[in-house]
Amino acid sequence: MMRIILLSCLWGLLSLSLAQQSDTEEGGAEEEVVELFTTPRTKLSAATSDFGYNLFRSLAARDPKASVLLSPMSISAAFTQLSMGSSERAVKQLKRVLRYHTLNDPQLHNTLRDLLAYLRAPAKGFSSVERLLIGKRLRPNLEYLNIVEKQYGERPQTLMGGAREIKPINDWFKQNTGGKVDRVLGTALPRNPAVVPVGAAAFKGKWKTRFSQAGKKEEFQLDGEAPTTIAMMKQDHYPVKMGIDSDLGCTIAQVPMEDGVSMYFFVPDDVTKNLTLIEEALTAEFVQDLANTLHSVQVQLTLPVLKLGYSTDLFGPLSDVGLSDWLNTPELEQITSQPVKLTTVRHKVVMETAPEGSQYPGTPSTHNSQSLALSYSVNRPFVFLIRDEPSGALLFIGKVLNPRDLASI
Repeated sequence: MMRIILLSCLWGLLSLSLAQQSDTEEGGAEEEVVELFTTPRTKLSAATSDFGYNLFRSLAARDPKASVLLSPMSISAAFTQLSMGSSERAVKQLKRVLRYHTLNDPQLHNTLRDLLAYLRAPAKGFSSVERLLIGKRLRPNLEYLNIVEKQYGERPQTLMGGAREIKPINDWFKQNTGGKVDRVLGTALPRNPAVVPVGAAAFKGKWKTRFSQAGKKEEFQLDGEAPTTIAMMKQDHYPVKMGIDSDLGCTIAQVPMEDGVSMYFFVPDDVTKNLTLIEEALTAEFVQDLANTLHSVQVQLTLPVLKLGYSTDLFGPLSDVGLSDWLNTPELEQITSQPVKLTTVRHKVVMETAPEGSQYPGTPSTHNSQSLALSYSVNRPFVFLIRDEPSGALLFIGKVLNPRDLASI
């Protein structure tokens, strides 16, 4: 009986009312997001994160029964490079979709370059690269190619198209992601492709606290299907931050990783619960509120051992978030004098979670003995995100309905 009372009190403490309605309209709520952040870097991180959340919702909505995985930084950076070659009207369109229009940052490109360098520090376990592939017959402006190379350190690649160019392109992405992302292009590009933005990212961070039990097969519940079995990692007295959001019908856990990175898990109360409410709530402001509101506890933590990969064409989802007209008529007048139409945007990501960590778990907290009765198991469909806490930047976001759907590719 005492255990039940203690649990009830603690769940009451953890209960949150953090759900917020997604506002896709202009003005008001969107203008307030960057006001939560005080430096050019954190404001840009908030903007890029909101672009990522919007793109994730669009990608997930196209097939609600599919698992998806996205890393928005490389896509945002690729389109920022395209904005450097666009007309004034096109730049305004791009900035609105990329969420830059609220920043008022005259040094935007320098801020983005520095943010990317910061996020790609080896200790974070995150790598991302982007590159523009431009058809040679467009006769791209050498001044534009030089400006992009000088600003971001990589020159857009000019090519003719065809099967012979697949391997060198894939080799470049593999090399620049430390060998983690292979075969970014699975099929040959058309002869003389116009402009093809390509982004790739990988993540293998290290937990702050290691898991002593790993690899045991346990059931993962599926919506409307028999459970599957996957490898899990488990640890008692694991320090996390937790909260219960009754409006979203889920329990949220923030698990700390090395160098200021956190992984957030959104696990619904019911395995059959629609995850759309959670997806719609995600914004930079909402997640910042979570970081400030979740409660520190020790739990028996059970997480899947994940090794995920995902490859997709983002042309359709980007059209859905407001770039439809721009993709058809991008007005890249600083790149080429010829008319250009984008037809594909390639994106490939891989990520991995392993039991290793830099610290061993401690003993139960004496001032919070209720934590002995708590457990948190990610054993059903869930939404997750990986966030850099100092900057607020969204590194990865995913919806996992069945971990086997995202087997590393």
